[in-house]
Amino acid sequence: MSPTRARRTLATSCALHFLHDGFTDLLYVLFPIWARQFALSFAQVGLLKSGYSGALALFQVPAGLLAERWGERWILAGGTALTALGFLLLGTAGGFGTLLLFLLVGGLGSGTQHPLSSSLVSRAYEEGRRRVALGTYNFSGDLGKTIWPAVLALVSAWAGWRWATRGVGVVGLAAACGVLVLLRSMSPAEGRSAGGPGGGGSGWGIRDSRGFTILSAIHGIDNGSRTAFMTYLPFLLLGKGAGMDLVGMALALTFAGGAAGKFVCGAAAERLGIIRTVVLTEAATALGLLLVVALPLHLVLAVLPVLGVALNGTSSVLYGTVAELVAPARRSRAYGLFYTIGIGSGAAAPPAFGLLSDWAGVPVTLRVIAALVLLTLPLAGALRPALAATTPST
Repeated sequence: MSPTRARRTLATSCALHFLHDGFTDLLYVLFPIWARQFALSFAQVGLLKSGYSGALALFQVPAGLLAERWGERWILAGGTALTALGFLLLGTAGGFGTLLLFLLVGGLGSGTQHPLSSSLVSRAYEEGRRRVALGTYNFSGDLGKTIWPAVLALVSAWAGWRWATRGVGVVGLAAACGVLVLLRSMSPAEGRSAGGPGGGGSGWGIRDSRGFTILSAIHGIDNGSRTAFMTYLPFLLLGKGAGMDLVGMALALTFAGGAAGKFVCGAAAERLGIIRTVVLTEAATALGLLLVVALPLHLVLAVLPVLGVALNGTSSVLYGTVAELVAPARRSRAYGLFYTIGIGSGAAAPPAFGLLSDWAGVPVTLRVIAALVLLTLPLAGALRPALAATTPST
């Protein structure tokens, strides 16, 4: 692929990551609003998050398989349009049932983005700086997480949450059209994943099954704990006396730290090695969670950006390693499997921790999440043999 087309592919993938991750995480602002308006329990809030994330997770592998036959361009555009439809419908929701149904629709469409965009970027930079390109792609998602919750909080305060979600839907429809235009020069062969007909390869294409399993387990714990924390963080802040505008700002600060974490932890992995970096970020995450529970509101706001660095930093280290453990011919489906495990864990965690929050309170829940994060430390050590064969330093 020519450098110009590679850059266009990266830019399109980054724009989609910016939108889809932003759309996913702006829900954290909406959950307290819906809980108040529709008298939802913590468990119901968790089910709403689970519905969106679960649908997103379940469609990752099918999206990869469909892309092998029809091409990433059409599947990405269709998925983005379906997500937009879900948000347009959210503006008409009248209670828990309709909220859950429309979130399922939006999540299903969003399931196309991660595996297909990651595959496109990996293929576009097969002979170039793939880790840098994937790092840029990952950063764009965190930028969306930083901007969209703050924007939605402001628009909701001005025009109401119903008009805010409809506006999100309109932006999504425009993005779906943009995908078809920006990737229109992709040839039929390039528009299909290399693992499709004529692409060679079989099965999942995983070169080191043990390494991939451990990597996926770390990703599952990391993503599940992060999703549960972000779901109930707004309720913790409200309990400490924050208003909705301050909650939006706190989420933006956390996501801004996460965006910085993509670069900080990527650089740390180059200097310290992947294993040491994962251990440091996960230990720092556990400590940060405990501090957020214990400290007063004004100090929590100071801690959240730093916590965001550790909270999101691990993922940037893990994503770049997937391509090294998988044959190029099967990256779409392997990335789909990897993201399914992580996002599936993120879907299962909120309702489980919602039940705990209803029973014991949000502070207890966040302490339990901190303990869960520490389970990644022995797993990181077990990953060392697999990474020793693919990286110069672990």
